[in-house]
Amino acid sequence: MEHLDVLIIGAGLSGISAAWHLQTSCAERSYAIVEGRERMGGTWDLFRYPGIRSDSDMYTLGYRFRPWRNAKAIADGPSIKAYIEETAREFGIDRAIRYQHRLVRAEWSTADARWTVDLEVGADRTPLRLSCGFLYSCAGYYDYAQGYMPEWPDMSTFTGALLHPQHWPEDLDYRGKRVVVIGSGATAVTLVPAMASGDQAAAHVTMLQRSPTYIATLPSVDVVANTLRRWLPSKLAYAISRWKNVARSMFYYSIARSRPETFKKALRTEALPQLGADFPFDEHFSPRYQPWDERLCMVPDGDLFVALREQRASIVTDQIARFDATGIVLHSGAHLDADIIVAATGLRMSLLSGVTLVIDGDAVEFGKAMIYKGMMLSDVPNMAAAVGYTNASWTLKCDLIAQHVCRILNHMRDHGYAQVTPRRDPALVESPVFDFTSGYVQRAQSRLPKQGDRAPWRLYQNYVKDLFSLRHGRVDDPALEFRVAPKPSRSGADVELAALA
Repeated sequence: MEHLDVLIIGAGLSGISAAWHLQTSCAERSYAIVEGRERMGGTWDLFRYPGIRSDSDMYTLGYRFRPWRNAKAIADGPSIKAYIEETAREFGIDRAIRYQHRLVRAEWSTADARWTVDLEVGADRTPLRLSCGFLYSCAGYYDYAQGYMPEWPDMSTFTGALLHPQHWPEDLDYRGKRVVVIGSGATAVTLVPAMASGDQAAAHVTMLQRSPTYIATLPSVDVVANTLRRWLPSKLAYAISRWKNVARSMFYYSIARSRPETFKKALRTEALPQLGADFPFDEHFSPRYQPWDERLCMVPDGDLFVALREQRASIVTDQIARFDATGIVLHSGAHLDADIIVAATGLRMSLLSGVTLVIDGDAVEFGKAMIYKGMMLSDVPNMAAAVGYTNASWTLKCDLIAQHVCRILNHMRDHGYAQVTPRRDPALVESPVFDFTSGYVQRAQSRLPKQGDRAPWRLYQNYVKDLFSLRHGRVDDPALEFRVAPKPSRSGADVELAALA
C-alpha cells in the first residue's frame, strides 16, 4: 500500500496554496493532492453561471507568494481559474494532483500512527486504498454534488426551465427570455446584472427575494494597486496593495459591527445615486438583521444598481405562494411571468466533502468536536482543514493555516513526534462556529463543530490576530498533545526468543 507523509484533499484555491507551503517549508515530506473532479480549480471550475466572479479583491484572494497581475481587482471566474492553474504549473504542483480520486473514508490507527484512506477512482469508482501520516482537507465547506433547492408548491407544473446555478447548463439560451432569479445572496446579485446585459441579454430579469440583503459597491479596478505596480517592483507593489485592502476590509467590518446605523446610512448614501432618487430603497435594501449577521454582498461598479435603474432588471420583495405553468404566484397575489427560473437559493454545507472519519474504530461526530485555531478538530489526530474567513478573503486564512501546518510538521520532525492531537478543556463554554443567520449555516448547525470562549478554541475572524497566532505563535501549545511513534509490536516468536536469551 502506497504511503504518503501528507495527503491533501482538493485541488482548488486552498489546495494549491497548501501544496506550495509544503514544498517550500517541508521539502522532505512526500505529498499528493487527490481531487474528485476532472480538473483543478475547485469552486472556480465548478460554477459556470453567467457573470461568475469573486466578491473579494484579488490582492487578498490571490496567493501571498504569487502576485495577481491582472488590472481588474474584482476578477471573473475564468480569470481566477487560470490564475490557479498557472500557479500550479509554475511551481510543479500540477504533477502532484491525482484527478477523479474521491476520498470517501479515512481511518486513524493510533497503534500505527497513520491514516488509512479509501478512495474511489475514475468514472467507474474503482476502489483504492493508501495511507498517510497527515490528512489535510482543502475541500471547502459545501457539497459539490448538489446545491440547496427548496420544495415549493406545484413546482412540477412550471413548463419552463427551472435550474440551480451550481449546475448551469452549457446550452442554456436565455436571449430574449423572461428570467426570474430567486434569492438575494452573492450568486443572485451576480446573475441578475450579467443576464440583463450584453449580446445574450434576457428580455427582462427579475430578482425575487424573500427579504432584503445588505449590498455594497466595490470598484472593479484598484487604481492605487495599478499605480503602485507601474512604479514599484511587482512583489512590493502586491504586498502594499494586499495590506491596504486587508486594512480596509477590517476597518469596514469593525464599523459595521460597532456602529451599524452609521454603516447602514453609508450603504444607502452610496447606492441611491446609482439607483435613482425615486427608487424604493427601504423596501428592497433594508434588511431586518444587522450588517454582517449575514455575509455582505459586493457588486462591482454597482452593476446591479445600474441594471435596476435602467430597468433591464427589477427587484420584487415577496414570498412564493406556488408555481404554475407560466411562472410564480406570490403571497401578495401578484404573478411573475417566466420562461426560466433560477433558484439561487444557496449551498448545502458539507465538511470534508462528506468523508467519513474514524478514530481507532469510532466514527467522528463533527457536531460534538471543537475547532482548534480554526484548523484542527478536538480529539482528531494528525488532521487539519483549510477554512477561510467569512468577513474577508478566503485565502488570507487558508494561507496562515498552511504555514501553521508546516510549522507543526517541522516541530514533530525535530522532536521525533508521530502524532499531534488537539485536546479541549472540558471547562470551555461552547458556541456555534459561525454566528451567521444565513440559511445554509442554520440548516447545518447541528453537524458543524463548535468554538470555545477563549483562545486557541475561539474564532476571531481577524487577520491580524490570526497572523500572530498562526504565523508567529508558539507551536508547542498546551492544548496540543504530541506523541512519539509507537514501538513495533512483538510477535509471539520474538517473545519466546527473548525469553530463551
